[in-house]
Formats: sequence, structure tokens, C-alpha cells
Amino acid sequence: MDIQQLYQLYQQHPCITTDSRDCPKDSIFLALKGASFNGNLFAVQALEKGCAYAVVDEDVDEQANATSQIPNLSSRIIRVSDCLQTLKDLAREHRRQFQMPVVGITGTNGKTTTKELIRAVLSESYNVMATEGNFNNDVGVPKTLFRLNDDYDIAVVEMGASHPGDIKTLVETAEPTCGLITNVGRAHLQGFGSFEGVCRTKGELYDFLLEHECPLFVNHDNEHLMQMLSERSSSLNGPSPDVYYYGQGDSEDILIRGEVVACAPFLKFRWREQDYDSRYIGEWQEVQTHLIGAYNLDNMLAAIIVGYVNNVPFDQINHALSSYVPTNNRSQLTETERNHLIVDAYNANPTSMKAAIDNFRLMEVSPKMAILGMMGELGDVSGEEHQKVIRQLEEAGFDEVWLVGEEFVKAGSAFRTFANVDAVKEAIAQEQPSGRYILIKGSNSTKLFQLPEVL
Repeated sequence: MDIQQLYQLYQQHPCITTDSRDCPKDSIFLALKGASFNGNLFAVQALEKGCAYAVVDEDVDEQANATSQIPNLSSRIIRVSDCLQTLKDLAREHRRQFQMPVVGITGTNGKTTTKELIRAVLSESYNVMATEGNFNNDVGVPKTLFRLNDDYDIAVVEMGASHPGDIKTLVETAEPTCGLITNVGRAHLQGFGSFEGVCRTKGELYDFLLEHECPLFVNHDNEHLMQMLSERSSSLNGPSPDVYYYGQGDSEDILIRGEVVACAPFLKFRWREQDYDSRYIGEWQEVQTHLIGAYNLDNMLAAIIVGYVNNVPFDQINHALSSYVPTNNRSQLTETERNHLIVDAYNANPTSMKAAIDNFRLMEVSPKMAILGMMGELGDVSGEEHQKVIRQLEEAGFDEVWLVGEEFVKAGSAFRTFANVDAVKEAIAQEQPSGRYILIKGSNSTKLFQLPEVL
């Protein structure tokens, strides 16, 4: 059965499940495999629970013989060569049924926050379908695309990567009509091999957009992104697509310019439209946000320029950004009975950790305490990168610093170190820190997201 035939079957049964524990009646079960699971082993069970068909890439005859009471069993099991590839192909076929714009977003840091800000801005004028949570990998992106329907005007699709080629696979599935890379940094180096590997992989979004003559939104201040774009643009054979620049600098190429007004502690900024070719510089627009961190200005400007190009009025852009409240432990200020918590405990890598420490240093609050968890997936440079964090903390001069995780313990420093989050919670229970502004940041694996409830 080819992909068009399979898609026709999907149109009759428009619900895909990859979890045999969740089998809506008349859905299609697609048997995925991973390091610790094999969906093929549960294909017949999925049919028993109500699925209309099961798509597999391994022989399930033994199961079939054991459960022959299922009507028309053999005709309801569809064999393909690779179920994961079939999931992507089906999702791409579904995406092609709609002519709506699709905004593709990737980057090392800030892509989820940027996606949410773009969703908020575009939602002022359009019905927007956007990636939910962190459904940004080779399973999550297809599942996101299956949510497309005629009710939506525009889609915003987040794409993550931890290995070379990941973004190429995702853009070929989602086929974005425009897009942006938030930034590139030293993250997932164990998978990418090097920072250059990060740039090549994230740059696969640029490759796709340039090849298909689709608009790009680019942070003009980011030298890595500018270099990645320049290298690719110089080898273009056809016409160059539109590139819309945003940033904080003084370049005349910047269309949407912004600057920080205050961080006390929430970010307040102002922005304006500028077109030096037509000698036009617009009025400053000032926005008070609910986000912590000057580093979020780039994310705000990215959302502004996407909204601007899609004709969202300025007052609606400002309303969306001033109304947005972060969730999921990203750039949040949480007030407890005893402390003020700056929670950014969803993930951490050298680039985001440096930005968080720099921002906390600049905040006009006191006293300051940092509880930082180790950064994962850094491979051979892990020790070096954790030493850099320690040196930065020494220069920052915070009133108190606690470091959590094996890498910080091995690095050695004058700061207090803890093997894990449980040890931190014991110390908090004994010492009851109060009246502090506390930065909480670390890789999700360190589980520092458990700390707000005890602080």
C-alpha cells in the first residue's frame, strides 16, 4: 500500500495513535519502535481495543494466530517498511492538503518561548494552530501536523534537534513557508559532535527556505546566524527570497528594532519599525511584559516581525506581548510565602546558563541566591563548560550559590554542592531560606522544578 492509498484510509479514519494504551474507536494504530519499546508487539492488542487498522513494520503472525477471533484480522494489519517514516510521510501528505502559511521555528534556546509569543501575536488576527508543549521531534512534529484542519488560518511549528540531519527531516515533513532560527549554541554536543555540527543542523531550516524561495526572519545581531545565512545565500542559483531582519543594533538593514527599557524584574522594552530606504522611522512602541530576562527581547522581536509581516496591527501586537504569561518553568517569576523565585528549570546548556546568570546579575534586587543544576548532553566538553559556569558565578558576586549534580561536584569550587535535588530539599528543610530572590536553573534531568514547592 503506497502513501496515497494509506492517506485515503486515514481520511476515512482520521485519528492516528502510537500508544496501544490509547486506542480511540476506529483510529489507526501506527507501531513505532524505540530503545525500550516495540509497538509491533501490541498491534493486535490495539485492534482489540477498537482501532480500525494497525500499521506495522514487523511480522505479527504469531499474535494473529493467538487472537483469531478478531474479524478480518489479516486485512486490518498493514505492513510497511518503516513505521516512523510512514508517520512522517502521512503527516506531510496531510499538511499538503492545506495552503495556509506554516511558520517553522528552531534554535538552541528560546524556541518554545518564541513559538508561544508568535502564536499569541498571530492569534490577535488569525486562528492559529501551534505546536503544543514540546512536541517538536520526529514523532511530535507529525502529530502536530495531523491537527491541521480548515478552521485554521496559519500554523506555527516548532522543530527540535539533537543529532545531525534532524531538522532536515522535520522541514521535509512540515514544509514551512517561512521560518526563523532563534540562535545557535553549545547544546546537545554529545549528539552533534561540535558547535559546527549544531550550526549545520539548525541551518537545515535555512537550506529548505532558501531552496523553496520562502521568507526568512533573521536576528541581525547574531553573528552566527548572519554567517550561516551569508554562506548559503552566496551559493544560490535562483532568486533570493525575502529576508526580514530584526535586532537591537543600529544596522540600516534592521526592519524591527528594539531595546531594553528595564528589568525590574520583568522585562520592559520598546520597539519600532524602520525603513531607511524610504527614510521612514516609526514611533517607539513600549511594552511591559511578564517575562524575566533581557535575553527575551530577541524572542519578543521575533514575534513582532512575524506579526508585522502578516499584517497584525501594532496595538494588537503590543496587547499580545504584554498579556503573555509564561508557563512550564520558562522565565517565570514565582512568589512564595518566603521567597521570590526566578524559575527557568526546564532545560539548560552553556548558552542559556550564561544568559540567565548575566540577567540575574543585572537585576536590581537583593539578596540574590542561585540554585543551578548541571547541564546534560555536553560530551567531552562537559567538565570545561561547568568550570566556565563556576568562573562566571565567581565574577557575578551573588550572595549565595548552590550547585547541583555530579558535574558540579567533580568540578570543585568554593560554592556549596549537592549530589541531587533530594539533598537540596533536605538543606532547604533544615535552613528555611527566606526573603531571597532565587534563580533556579538546570537541565530537566536534575529535577530542580521540584524546588518551588519547598521554597
